[in-house]
Amino acid sequence: MGRTGHLGGRAMTRQEHISSEDSEQILIDELLEAGVIDSASLERATQVARGEGDPVWRILPRLGLMSEEQLAKTMAKAFGMKLVLMGDFPKELPFRDKISRRFLMEHQVLPLGEKKGVVQVAVADPDSDYALRAVEQALDSTVIALLASPADIATKLEEYFAEGISAMARITTGEDAGPARLSDDDLDVLRDSASGAPVVKLVNLIIERAVTAGASDIHIEPFENNLVVRYRIDGVLQAVESPPPHMSNAIISRIKLLSNLNIAERRLPQDGRAKVAVRGTPIDMRVSTMPALFGESVVLRILDQSSVALDLAELGFAADDIQRIEKLVHRPSGIVLAVGPTGSGKTTTLYAALSLINTVDRKILTVEDPVEYQIQGIVQSQVKPGIGLDFATVLRSLLRQDPDIIMVGEIRDTETAKIAVQAALTGHTVFSTLHTNSAIATVTRLVDMGIEPFLLGATLGGIIAQRLVRRLCPECREPTKVDRAALGAARIPELPKSGPVKLWRAKGCAACHQTGYRGRTVICEILEISEELQHALSQFSNENELAGIVRKDGFRSLFDSGIGKVLSGETSLEEILRVTLEK
Repeated sequence: MGRTGHLGGRAMTRQEHISSEDSEQILIDELLEAGVIDSASLERATQVARGEGDPVWRILPRLGLMSEEQLAKTMAKAFGMKLVLMGDFPKELPFRDKISRRFLMEHQVLPLGEKKGVVQVAVADPDSDYALRAVEQALDSTVIALLASPADIATKLEEYFAEGISAMARITTGEDAGPARLSDDDLDVLRDSASGAPVVKLVNLIIERAVTAGASDIHIEPFENNLVVRYRIDGVLQAVESPPPHMSNAIISRIKLLSNLNIAERRLPQDGRAKVAVRGTPIDMRVSTMPALFGESVVLRILDQSSVALDLAELGFAADDIQRIEKLVHRPSGIVLAVGPTGSGKTTTLYAALSLINTVDRKILTVEDPVEYQIQGIVQSQVKPGIGLDFATVLRSLLRQDPDIIMVGEIRDTETAKIAVQAALTGHTVFSTLHTNSAIATVTRLVDMGIEPFLLGATLGGIIAQRLVRRLCPECREPTKVDRAALGAARIPELPKSGPVKLWRAKGCAACHQTGYRGRTVICEILEISEELQHALSQFSNENELAGIVRKDGFRSLFDSGIGKVLSGETSLEEILRVTLEK
Protein backbone atom coordinates (compact mmCIF):
# COMPACT_ATOMS: atom_id res chain seq x y z
CA MET A 1 0.00 0.00 0.00
CA GLY A 2 3.05 2.27 0.09
CA ARG A 3 3.67 4.72 2.88
CA THR A 4 0.02 5.20 3.56
CA GLY A 5 -1.17 6.01 7.02
CA HIS A 6 -1.80 9.15 9.02
CA LEU A 7 -0.03 11.47 11.39
CA GLY A 8 -0.13 10.27 14.95
CA GLY A 9 -0.79 6.70 13.79
CA ARG A 10 1.12 3.88 12.12
CA ALA A 11 2.38 4.40 8.58
CA MET A 12 2.46 1.24 6.51
CA THR A 13 5.85 0.30 5.06
CA ARG A 14 6.45 -1.08 1.58
CA GLN A 15 7.08 -4.52 3.03
CA GLU A 16 3.43 -4.50 4.11
CA HIS A 17 2.23 -3.66 0.60
CA ILE A 18 -1.13 -5.19 -0.30
CA SER A 19 -1.96 -6.12 -3.86
CA SER A 20 -4.57 -4.11 -5.77
CA GLU A 21 -6.88 -7.12 -5.84
CA ASP A 22 -6.59 -7.66 -2.09
CA SER A 23 -7.08 -3.98 -1.28
CA GLU A 24 -10.17 -3.81 -3.49
CA GLN A 25 -11.64 -6.88 -1.77
CA ILE A 26 -10.96 -5.32 1.65
CA LEU A 27 -12.84 -2.22 0.55
CA ILE A 28 -15.75 -4.16 -0.94
CA ASP A 29 -16.10 -6.22 2.25
CA GLU A 30 -16.19 -2.99 4.28
CA LEU A 31 -18.84 -1.46 2.00
CA LEU A 32 -21.03 -4.54 2.25
CA GLU A 33 -20.59 -4.85 6.02
CA ALA A 34 -21.45 -1.18 6.56
CA GLY A 35 -24.58 -1.55 4.40
CA VAL A 36 -23.44 1.19 2.01
CA ILE A 37 -24.08 -1.12 -0.96
CA ASP A 38 -25.85 -4.45 -1.40
CA SER A 39 -24.92 -7.52 -3.40
CA ALA A 40 -27.12 -6.52 -6.35
CA SER A 41 -25.43 -3.11 -6.62
CA LEU A 42 -22.02 -4.77 -6.35
CA GLU A 43 -22.84 -7.20 -9.17
CA ARG A 44 -24.04 -4.36 -11.39
CA ALA A 45 -20.88 -2.32 -10.74
CA THR A 46 -18.67 -5.37 -11.29
CA GLN A 47 -20.12 -5.97 -14.74
CA VAL A 48 -19.53 -2.32 -15.74
CA ALA A 49 -16.00 -2.44 -14.28
CA ARG A 50 -15.13 -5.45 -16.42
CA GLY A 51 -16.22 -3.61 -19.54
CA GLU A 52 -14.39 -0.37 -18.73
CA GLY A 53 -11.30 -1.87 -17.11
CA ASP A 54 -11.61 0.29 -13.98
CA PRO A 55 -11.69 -0.86 -10.34
CA VAL A 56 -15.17 -1.54 -8.99
CA TRP A 57 -14.84 1.20 -6.38
CA ARG A 58 -14.40 3.82 -9.09
CA ILE A 59 -17.54 2.63 -10.85
CA LEU A 60 -19.87 2.76 -7.81
CA PRO A 61 -20.11 6.59 -7.62
CA ARG A 62 -20.46 6.89 -11.40
CA LEU A 63 -23.55 4.68 -11.30
CA GLY A 64 -25.03 6.69 -8.45
CA LEU A 65 -24.89 3.67 -6.14
CA MET A 66 -23.05 5.68 -3.49
CA SER A 67 -21.58 9.15 -3.10
CA GLU A 68 -17.87 9.88 -3.38
CA GLU A 69 -18.00 11.17 0.19
CA GLN A 70 -19.35 7.81 1.39
CA LEU A 71 -16.65 6.03 -0.60
CA ALA A 72 -13.85 8.14 0.87
CA LYS A 73 -15.10 7.66 4.44
CA THR A 74 -15.35 3.89 3.97
CA MET A 75 -11.88 3.74 2.41
CA ALA A 76 -10.40 5.65 5.32
CA LYS A 77 -11.96 3.23 7.78
CA ALA A 78 -11.00 0.12 5.80
CA PHE A 79 -7.32 1.06 5.45
CA GLY A 80 -6.81 2.97 8.70
CA MET A 81 -6.07 6.25 6.95
CA LYS A 82 -6.89 9.78 7.97
CA LEU A 83 -9.54 11.44 5.79
CA VAL A 84 -8.94 15.03 4.70
CA LEU A 85 -11.62 17.33 3.31
CA MET A 86 -11.33 20.11 0.75
CA GLY A 87 -11.33 22.67 3.56
CA ASP A 88 -8.10 21.10 4.83
CA PHE A 89 -6.26 21.71 1.55
CA PRO A 90 -3.76 24.61 1.47
CA LYS A 91 -4.63 27.84 -0.32
CA GLU A 92 -1.51 27.59 -2.49
CA LEU A 93 -0.14 24.35 -3.95
CA PRO A 94 3.11 23.37 -2.16
CA PHE A 95 6.10 22.21 -4.22
CA ARG A 96 4.45 23.50 -7.37
CA ASP A 97 7.78 23.87 -9.19
CA LYS A 98 8.93 20.33 -8.36
CA ILE A 99 5.98 18.17 -9.46
CA SER A 100 4.25 18.54 -12.81
CA ARG A 101 0.58 19.28 -13.21
CA ARG A 102 0.19 16.30 -15.55
CA PHE A 103 1.57 13.89 -12.93
CA LEU A 104 -0.70 15.21 -10.16
CA MET A 105 -3.78 15.11 -12.38
CA GLU A 106 -3.05 11.66 -13.79
CA HIS A 107 -2.37 9.99 -10.43
CA GLN A 108 -4.81 12.10 -8.35
CA VAL A 109 -2.31 13.05 -5.67
CA LEU A 110 -2.04 16.44 -3.99
CA PRO A 111 0.82 17.55 -1.70
CA LEU A 112 -0.53 19.24 1.43
CA GLY A 113 2.73 20.52 2.88
CA GLU A 114 5.55 19.50 5.17
CA LYS A 115 5.11 18.82 8.88
CA LYS A 116 7.92 17.72 11.19
CA GLY A 117 10.11 16.72 8.29
CA VAL A 118 7.43 14.59 6.60
CA VAL A 119 5.44 15.62 3.54
CA GLN A 120 1.71 14.93 3.75
CA VAL A 121 0.14 13.91 0.45
CA ALA A 122 -3.58 13.50 -0.24
CA VAL A 123 -4.35 10.48 -2.44
CA ALA A 124 -7.59 9.29 -4.01
CA ASP A 125 -6.46 5.66 -4.27
CA PRO A 126 -5.12 3.89 -1.15
CA ASP A 127 -3.02 1.70 -3.49
CA SER A 128 -0.89 4.63 -4.70
CA ASP A 129 2.55 3.15 -4.02
CA TYR A 130 4.07 4.14 -7.38
CA ALA A 131 2.82 7.73 -7.17
CA LEU A 132 4.03 8.10 -3.59
CA ARG A 133 7.50 6.78 -4.46
CA ALA A 134 7.66 9.27 -7.32
CA VAL A 135 6.72 12.14 -4.99
CA GLU A 136 9.37 10.98 -2.50
CA GLN A 137 12.04 11.06 -5.20
CA ALA A 138 10.90 14.42 -6.57
CA LEU A 139 10.92 16.05 -3.14
CA ASP A 140 13.76 13.97 -1.64
CA SER A 141 11.64 13.55 1.48
CA THR A 142 9.60 10.93 3.34
CA VAL A 143 5.86 11.12 2.60
CA ILE A 144 2.77 10.01 4.45
CA ALA A 145 -0.46 9.51 2.52
CA LEU A 146 -3.81 10.83 3.67
CA LEU A 147 -7.04 9.89 1.92
CA ALA A 148 -9.26 12.37 0.07
CA SER A 149 -12.22 12.21 -2.28
CA PRO A 150 -11.20 11.94 -5.97
CA ALA A 151 -13.59 14.78 -6.80
CA ASP A 152 -12.12 17.01 -4.07
CA ILE A 153 -8.58 16.41 -5.35
CA ALA A 154 -9.59 17.01 -8.98
CA THR A 155 -11.50 20.20 -8.10
CA LYS A 156 -8.66 21.61 -6.04
CA LEU A 157 -5.99 20.79 -8.63
CA GLU A 158 -8.11 22.45 -11.28
CA GLU A 159 -8.33 25.51 -9.05
CA TYR A 160 -4.57 25.54 -8.43
CA PHE A 161 -3.72 25.39 -12.12
CA ALA A 162 -6.50 27.64 -13.39
CA GLU A 163 -4.05 30.56 -13.54
CA GLY A 164 -6.58 32.95 -12.03
CA ILE A 165 -9.42 31.77 -14.25
CA SER A 166 -12.26 29.94 -12.52
CA ALA A 167 -14.05 26.92 -13.96
CA MET A 168 -17.13 29.08 -14.54
CA ALA A 169 -15.10 31.71 -16.40
CA ARG A 170 -13.56 29.07 -18.66
CA ILE A 171 -17.02 27.77 -19.54
CA THR A 172 -18.54 31.19 -20.19
CA THR A 173 -15.63 32.57 -22.23
CA GLY A 174 -15.03 29.49 -24.41
CA GLU A 175 -15.46 29.54 -28.16
CA ASP A 176 -18.75 27.63 -27.89
CA ALA A 177 -20.17 29.67 -25.01
CA GLY A 178 -23.27 30.44 -27.03
CA PRO A 179 -24.82 33.59 -28.57
CA ALA A 180 -24.11 36.96 -27.01
CA ARG A 181 -27.73 37.44 -26.04
CA LEU A 182 -30.90 35.47 -26.65
CA SER A 183 -34.23 37.11 -27.44
CA ASP A 184 -37.24 36.03 -25.43
CA ASP A 185 -38.96 35.17 -28.72
CA ASP A 186 -36.23 32.83 -30.08
CA LEU A 187 -37.68 29.69 -28.51
CA ASP A 188 -35.98 27.26 -30.88
CA VAL A 189 -32.62 28.93 -30.42
CA LEU A 190 -33.23 29.12 -26.68
CA ARG A 191 -34.08 25.41 -26.48
CA ASP A 192 -30.98 24.50 -28.47
CA SER A 193 -28.77 26.76 -26.37
CA ALA A 194 -30.21 25.34 -23.13
CA SER A 195 -29.22 21.86 -24.29
CA GLY A 196 -25.77 22.92 -25.48
CA ALA A 197 -22.61 21.82 -23.71
CA PRO A 198 -21.61 25.21 -22.18
CA VAL A 199 -25.00 25.85 -20.55
CA VAL A 200 -25.31 22.24 -19.38
CA LYS A 201 -21.83 22.42 -17.83
CA LEU A 202 -22.62 25.78 -16.26
CA VAL A 203 -25.86 24.66 -14.60
CA ASN A 204 -24.19 21.45 -13.42
CA LEU A 205 -21.35 23.52 -11.93
CA ILE A 206 -23.76 25.84 -10.08
CA ILE A 207 -25.61 22.85 -8.60
CA GLU A 208 -22.45 20.90 -7.77
CA ARG A 209 -20.90 23.87 -5.98
CA ALA A 210 -24.09 24.35 -3.97
CA VAL A 211 -24.21 20.70 -2.89
CA THR A 212 -20.49 20.74 -2.02
CA ALA A 213 -20.99 23.88 0.09
CA GLY A 214 -23.92 22.27 1.93
CA ALA A 215 -26.45 24.79 0.62
CA SER A 216 -30.17 24.22 1.11
CA ASP A 217 -31.28 26.58 -1.68
CA ILE A 218 -29.92 28.12 -4.87
CA HIS A 219 -31.23 31.58 -5.83
CA ILE A 220 -30.73 32.73 -9.44
CA GLU A 221 -31.85 36.35 -9.87
CA PRO A 222 -31.61 38.41 -13.09
CA PHE A 223 -31.13 42.18 -12.86
CA GLU A 224 -30.69 44.85 -15.50
CA ASN A 225 -26.90 44.59 -15.80
CA ASN A 226 -26.01 41.36 -14.01
CA LEU A 227 -27.15 37.90 -13.00
CA VAL A 228 -26.82 37.10 -9.30
CA VAL A 229 -26.39 33.58 -7.88
CA ARG A 230 -26.70 33.09 -4.12
CA TYR A 231 -26.58 29.99 -1.93
CA ARG A 232 -28.43 29.66 1.36
CA ILE A 233 -25.89 27.97 3.63
CA ASP A 234 -26.83 27.24 7.24
CA GLY A 235 -29.87 29.49 6.82
CA VAL A 236 -27.96 32.56 5.57
CA LEU A 237 -27.73 33.70 1.93
CA GLN A 238 -24.22 34.08 0.51
CA ALA A 239 -23.34 35.56 -2.88
CA VAL A 240 -21.16 33.33 -5.06
CA GLU A 241 -19.53 33.57 -8.48
CA SER A 242 -22.19 34.27 -11.09
CA PRO A 243 -22.38 33.73 -14.87
CA PRO A 244 -22.52 36.72 -17.27
CA PRO A 245 -26.01 38.26 -17.67
CA HIS A 246 -26.24 37.40 -21.40
CA MET A 247 -26.55 33.70 -20.43
CA SER A 248 -29.50 34.33 -18.10
CA ASN A 249 -32.25 33.10 -20.46
CA ALA A 250 -30.32 29.98 -21.46
CA ILE A 251 -29.53 29.05 -17.83
CA ILE A 252 -33.13 29.49 -16.69
CA SER A 253 -34.38 27.54 -19.71
CA ARG A 254 -31.96 24.71 -18.90
CA ILE A 255 -33.35 24.53 -15.36
CA LYS A 256 -36.89 24.52 -16.76
CA LEU A 257 -36.03 21.65 -19.09
CA LEU A 258 -34.61 19.67 -16.16
CA SER A 259 -37.83 20.35 -14.23
CA ASN A 260 -40.25 19.59 -17.09
CA LEU A 261 -41.51 23.18 -17.05
CA ASN A 262 -42.72 25.22 -20.02
CA ILE A 263 -39.80 27.33 -21.27
CA ALA A 264 -42.18 29.47 -23.35
CA GLU A 265 -44.21 30.55 -20.30
CA ARG A 266 -42.57 33.55 -18.64
CA ARG A 267 -45.64 35.46 -17.47
CA LEU A 268 -46.76 33.07 -14.73
CA PRO A 269 -44.99 31.38 -11.83
CA GLN A 270 -44.19 27.68 -12.31
CA ASP A 271 -43.26 24.90 -9.90
CA GLY A 272 -41.54 21.64 -10.71
CA ARG A 273 -39.05 19.03 -9.61
CA ALA A 274 -35.69 17.96 -11.01
CA LYS A 275 -33.30 15.12 -10.29
CA VAL A 276 -29.58 15.27 -10.96
CA ALA A 277 -26.52 13.27 -9.91
CA VAL A 278 -23.74 15.16 -8.15
CA ARG A 279 -20.55 13.16 -7.63
CA GLY A 280 -22.52 9.95 -7.79
CA THR A 281 -25.18 11.10 -5.32
CA PRO A 282 -28.75 11.49 -6.66
CA ILE A 283 -30.09 14.91 -5.67
CA ASP A 284 -33.77 15.89 -5.83
CA MET A 285 -34.58 19.56 -6.29
CA ARG A 286 -37.78 21.52 -5.89
CA VAL A 287 -37.84 24.29 -8.51
CA SER A 288 -39.82 27.52 -8.41
CA THR A 289 -39.81 30.24 -11.08
CA MET A 290 -41.26 33.73 -10.64
CA PRO A 291 -41.61 36.50 -13.26
CA ALA A 292 -39.48 39.53 -12.38
CA LEU A 293 -38.68 42.90 -13.91
CA PHE A 294 -35.61 41.72 -15.87
CA GLY A 295 -36.46 38.06 -16.46
CA GLU A 296 -37.40 35.18 -14.20
CA SER A 297 -36.19 34.58 -10.68
CA VAL A 298 -35.50 30.90 -9.95
CA VAL A 299 -35.10 29.17 -6.60
CA LEU A 300 -33.97 25.55 -6.34
CA ARG A 301 -34.54 23.80 -3.00
CA ILE A 302 -31.96 21.00 -2.65
CA LEU A 303 -33.43 17.82 -1.18
CA ASP A 304 -30.40 15.67 -0.46
CA GLN A 305 -31.73 12.59 1.31
CA SER A 306 -28.22 11.36 2.10
CA SER A 307 -27.60 14.42 4.28
CA VAL A 308 -30.82 14.20 6.31
CA ALA A 309 -30.76 12.50 9.69
CA LEU A 310 -34.26 11.40 10.70
CA ASP A 311 -33.19 11.12 14.30
CA LEU A 312 -34.22 13.65 16.93
CA ALA A 313 -30.88 13.52 18.76
CA GLU A 314 -28.89 14.05 15.54
CA LEU A 315 -31.15 16.98 14.65
CA GLY A 316 -30.01 18.63 17.89
CA PHE A 317 -32.95 18.12 20.26
CA ALA A 318 -31.93 17.94 23.92
CA ALA A 319 -32.57 14.70 25.84
CA ASP A 320 -35.46 16.14 27.88
CA ASP A 321 -37.05 17.59 24.72
CA ILE A 322 -36.82 14.18 23.02
CA GLN A 323 -38.66 12.58 25.95
CA ARG A 324 -41.45 15.15 25.67
CA ILE A 325 -41.72 14.68 21.90
CA GLU A 326 -41.85 10.89 22.32
CA LYS A 327 -44.68 11.37 24.81
CA LEU A 328 -46.58 13.50 22.27
CA VAL A 329 -46.15 11.13 19.33
CA HIS A 330 -47.34 8.11 21.29
CA ARG A 331 -50.69 9.73 22.06
CA PRO A 332 -53.56 7.52 20.82
CA SER A 333 -55.30 10.50 19.19
CA GLY A 334 -55.10 14.26 18.85
CA ILE A 335 -53.24 16.85 16.80
CA VAL A 336 -49.48 17.40 17.15
CA LEU A 337 -48.13 20.46 15.35
CA ALA A 338 -44.60 21.52 14.37
CA VAL A 339 -44.59 25.28 13.84
CA GLY A 340 -42.14 27.96 12.75
CA PRO A 341 -41.18 30.01 9.69
CA THR A 342 -40.17 28.59 6.31
CA GLY A 343 -36.91 26.65 6.49
CA SER A 344 -37.01 26.01 10.22
CA GLY A 345 -36.94 22.20 9.88
CA LYS A 346 -40.59 21.51 10.76
CA THR A 347 -41.15 18.75 8.21
CA THR A 348 -37.86 17.04 9.06
CA THR A 349 -38.87 17.00 12.73
CA LEU A 350 -42.20 15.38 11.84
CA TYR A 351 -40.42 12.75 9.73
CA ALA A 352 -38.12 12.00 12.67
CA ALA A 353 -41.13 11.79 14.99
CA LEU A 354 -42.95 9.44 12.62
CA SER A 355 -39.90 7.18 12.49
CA LEU A 356 -40.39 6.55 16.22
CA ILE A 357 -43.82 5.03 15.62
CA ASN A 358 -43.34 3.59 12.12
CA THR A 359 -44.07 -0.04 12.98
CA VAL A 360 -45.81 -2.83 11.11
CA ASP A 361 -48.92 -2.64 13.32
CA ARG A 362 -49.61 1.01 12.45
CA LYS A 363 -50.82 2.38 9.13
CA ILE A 364 -49.31 5.81 8.51
CA LEU A 365 -50.51 7.98 5.62
CA THR A 366 -49.19 11.37 4.56
CA VAL A 367 -50.36 14.12 2.23
CA GLU A 368 -47.55 16.51 1.28
CA ASP A 369 -46.62 19.27 -1.14
CA PRO A 370 -44.24 17.96 -2.27
CA VAL A 371 -43.08 14.61 -0.88
CA GLU A 372 -39.61 15.73 0.20
CA TYR A 373 -38.21 12.46 1.59
CA GLN A 374 -39.41 8.93 0.92
CA ILE A 375 -39.78 6.78 4.03
CA GLN A 376 -40.06 3.00 3.87
CA GLY A 377 -43.30 1.70 5.40
CA ILE A 378 -45.28 4.94 5.06
CA VAL A 379 -47.81 5.57 2.28
CA GLN A 380 -47.08 9.08 1.00
CA SER A 381 -49.32 11.14 -1.30
CA GLN A 382 -48.57 14.39 -3.08
CA VAL A 383 -51.08 17.13 -3.78
CA LYS A 384 -51.57 18.39 -7.34
CA PRO A 385 -53.55 21.66 -7.19
CA GLY A 386 -53.57 21.91 -10.99
CA ILE A 387 -56.04 19.02 -11.22
CA GLY A 388 -57.97 19.93 -8.07
CA LEU A 389 -56.08 17.53 -5.80
CA ASP A 390 -55.47 19.82 -2.83
CA PHE A 391 -54.82 19.05 0.83
CA ALA A 392 -58.49 18.98 1.80
CA THR A 393 -59.44 16.64 -1.08
CA VAL A 394 -56.64 14.16 -0.38
CA LEU A 395 -57.24 14.32 3.36
CA ARG A 396 -60.90 13.31 2.95
CA SER A 397 -59.77 10.30 0.92
CA LEU A 398 -57.09 9.37 3.46
CA LEU A 399 -59.73 8.99 6.15
CA ARG A 400 -61.34 6.23 4.06
CA GLN A 401 -58.02 4.34 3.94
CA ASP A 402 -58.33 3.17 7.56
CA PRO A 403 -55.23 4.98 8.86
CA ASP A 404 -53.95 5.01 12.42
CA ILE A 405 -51.77 8.07 11.92
CA ILE A 406 -52.04 10.89 9.40
CA MET A 407 -49.46 13.52 8.51
CA VAL A 408 -50.62 16.65 6.69
CA GLY A 409 -47.69 18.49 5.16
CA GLU A 410 -49.13 21.89 6.06
CA ILE A 411 -52.41 23.32 7.32
CA ARG A 412 -52.92 26.15 4.86
CA ASP A 413 -56.62 26.91 4.98
CA THR A 414 -59.75 26.60 7.08
CA GLU A 415 -61.08 23.52 5.27
CA THR A 416 -57.86 21.55 5.85
CA ALA A 417 -57.78 22.63 9.50
CA LYS A 418 -61.38 21.52 10.09
CA ILE A 419 -60.83 18.12 8.47
CA ALA A 420 -57.72 17.61 10.62
CA VAL A 421 -59.75 18.42 13.73
CA GLN A 422 -62.51 16.02 12.70
CA ALA A 423 -59.92 13.28 12.11
CA ALA A 424 -58.54 13.83 15.61
CA LEU A 425 -62.04 13.73 17.09
CA THR A 426 -62.65 10.33 15.48
CA GLY A 427 -59.62 8.74 17.13
CA HIS A 428 -56.78 9.44 14.71
CA THR A 429 -53.41 10.95 15.52
CA VAL A 430 -52.74 13.85 13.17
CA PHE A 431 -49.34 15.45 12.59
CA SER A 432 -48.98 18.68 10.67
CA THR A 433 -47.06 21.95 10.30
CA LEU A 434 -48.17 25.57 10.56
CA HIS A 435 -46.43 28.88 9.92
CA THR A 436 -46.49 30.73 13.25
CA ASN A 437 -43.87 32.44 15.41
CA SER A 438 -44.41 30.58 18.68
CA ALA A 439 -46.29 27.72 20.30
CA ILE A 440 -48.85 30.00 21.98
CA ALA A 441 -49.35 32.08 18.81
CA THR A 442 -50.40 28.85 17.10
CA VAL A 443 -53.60 28.78 19.14
CA THR A 444 -54.53 32.27 17.96
CA ARG A 445 -53.76 31.29 14.37
CA LEU A 446 -56.05 28.24 14.52
CA VAL A 447 -58.88 30.28 16.06
CA ASP A 448 -58.43 32.88 13.30
CA MET A 449 -58.74 30.03 10.77
CA GLY A 450 -62.21 29.26 12.14
CA ILE A 451 -61.55 26.44 14.61
CA GLU A 452 -63.79 26.75 17.64
CA PRO A 453 -61.83 27.04 20.94
CA PHE A 454 -63.74 24.15 22.52
CA LEU A 455 -62.61 21.90 19.63
CA LEU A 456 -59.00 22.95 20.19
CA GLY A 457 -59.28 21.99 23.85
CA ALA A 458 -60.63 18.58 22.85
CA THR A 459 -58.16 17.77 20.05
CA LEU A 460 -54.88 19.64 20.44
CA GLY A 461 -52.25 17.30 21.85
CA GLY A 462 -49.10 19.40 21.69
CA ILE A 463 -47.12 22.02 19.77
CA ILE A 464 -43.43 22.00 18.88
CA ALA A 465 -42.20 25.47 17.88
CA GLN A 466 -38.67 25.51 16.52
CA ARG A 467 -35.88 27.39 14.78
CA LEU A 468 -32.57 26.33 13.26
CA VAL A 469 -29.45 28.09 14.52
CA ARG A 470 -25.92 27.84 13.19
CA ARG A 471 -23.38 25.77 15.10
CA LEU A 472 -20.04 27.33 15.94
CA CYS A 473 -17.26 25.80 13.85
CA PRO A 474 -15.44 23.37 16.16
CA GLU A 475 -12.15 24.07 14.37
CA CYS A 476 -11.96 27.79 15.06
CA ARG A 477 -14.44 28.82 17.76
CA GLU A 478 -12.87 31.00 20.44
CA PRO A 479 -13.71 31.32 24.14
CA THR A 480 -14.70 34.77 25.30
CA LYS A 481 -15.32 36.17 28.77
CA VAL A 482 -18.37 38.32 29.23
CA ASP A 483 -19.67 40.53 31.98
CA ARG A 484 -21.98 38.71 34.40
CA ALA A 485 -24.15 41.81 34.85
CA ALA A 486 -24.62 42.10 31.09
CA LEU A 487 -25.73 38.48 30.92
CA GLY A 488 -28.20 39.06 33.72
CA ALA A 489 -29.62 42.03 31.84
CA ALA A 490 -30.04 39.77 28.82
CA ARG A 491 -32.18 37.45 30.99
CA ILE A 492 -29.79 34.52 30.61
CA PRO A 493 -30.74 31.86 33.18
CA GLU A 494 -28.75 29.00 34.69
CA LEU A 495 -25.53 30.97 35.13
CA PRO A 496 -22.77 29.42 37.26
CA LYS A 497 -23.04 30.68 40.84
CA SER A 498 -19.44 31.89 40.93
CA GLY A 499 -16.41 32.40 38.74
CA PRO A 500 -16.15 33.78 35.20
CA VAL A 501 -18.77 32.94 32.62
CA LYS A 502 -17.20 31.40 29.51
CA LEU A 503 -19.01 31.67 26.22
CA TRP A 504 -17.76 31.05 22.70
CA ARG A 505 -17.68 33.26 19.64
CA ALA A 506 -17.27 32.74 15.91
CA LYS A 507 -13.86 33.38 14.36
CA GLY A 508 -13.65 31.86 10.86
CA CYS A 509 -11.32 29.41 9.12
CA ALA A 510 -10.98 27.44 5.88
CA ALA A 511 -13.16 24.61 7.23
CA CYS A 512 -16.17 26.95 7.67
CA HIS A 513 -15.38 29.25 4.69
CA GLN A 514 -14.47 32.05 7.12
CA THR A 515 -18.02 32.29 8.51
CA GLY A 516 -17.24 30.93 11.97
CA TYR A 517 -20.18 28.52 11.73
CA ARG A 518 -20.58 25.05 10.27
CA GLY A 519 -23.85 23.13 10.30
CA ARG A 520 -27.03 23.87 12.22
CA THR A 521 -28.84 22.63 15.29
CA VAL A 522 -32.38 23.08 16.54
CA ILE A 523 -33.81 25.14 19.38
CA CYS A 524 -37.41 24.56 20.38
CA GLU A 525 -40.26 25.21 22.76
CA ILE A 526 -42.67 22.37 23.43
CA LEU A 527 -46.21 23.06 24.62
CA GLU A 528 -47.81 20.01 26.21
CA ILE A 529 -51.54 20.26 26.83
CA SER A 530 -52.26 19.80 30.54
CA GLU A 531 -55.77 19.60 31.98
CA GLU A 532 -55.61 23.22 33.12
CA LEU A 533 -54.39 24.32 29.71
CA GLN A 534 -57.04 22.21 27.99
CA HIS A 535 -59.71 24.01 30.00
CA ALA A 536 -58.16 27.39 29.16
CA LEU A 537 -58.09 26.50 25.45
CA SER A 538 -61.79 25.68 25.52
CA GLN A 539 -62.50 29.18 26.82
CA PHE A 540 -59.66 30.90 24.96
CA SER A 541 -59.70 34.67 25.07
CA ASN A 542 -56.08 35.89 24.66
CA GLU A 543 -52.48 34.71 24.49
CA ASN A 544 -51.47 36.38 27.78
CA GLU A 545 -53.78 34.07 29.72
CA LEU A 546 -52.23 30.99 28.15
CA ALA A 547 -48.71 32.36 28.68
CA GLY A 548 -49.37 32.71 32.39
CA ILE A 549 -50.56 29.10 32.66
CA VAL A 550 -47.64 27.57 30.74
CA ARG A 551 -45.07 29.55 32.72
CA LYS A 552 -46.41 27.97 35.90
CA ASP A 553 -45.82 24.55 34.33
CA GLY A 554 -42.12 25.32 33.70
CA PHE A 555 -42.51 26.15 30.02
CA ARG A 556 -39.15 26.82 28.33
CA SER A 557 -39.23 29.35 25.48
CA LEU A 558 -37.23 29.34 22.26
CA PHE A 559 -34.89 31.91 23.80
CA ASP A 560 -34.34 29.76 26.89
CA SER A 561 -33.63 26.74 24.68
CA GLY A 562 -31.15 28.79 22.69
CA ILE A 563 -29.34 30.00 25.79
CA GLY A 564 -28.83 26.37 26.76
CA LYS A 565 -27.01 25.89 23.44
CA VAL A 566 -24.96 29.03 24.10
CA LEU A 567 -23.83 27.89 27.55
CA SER A 568 -22.87 24.45 26.18
CA GLY A 569 -20.69 26.08 23.52
CA GLU A 570 -22.74 24.89 20.53
CA THR A 571 -23.59 28.36 19.25
CA SER A 572 -23.10 32.04 20.02
CA LEU A 573 -25.29 34.52 21.86
CA GLU A 574 -25.37 36.69 18.72
CA GLU A 575 -26.82 33.79 16.73
CA ILE A 576 -29.60 33.19 19.26
CA LEU A 577 -30.50 36.88 19.33
CA ARG A 578 -30.56 36.92 15.51
CA VAL A 579 -32.94 34.00 15.28
CA THR A 580 -35.26 34.65 18.24
CA LEU A 581 -35.38 38.44 17.81
CA GLU A 582 -35.04 38.90 21.56
CA LYS A 583 -32.70 41.61 22.87
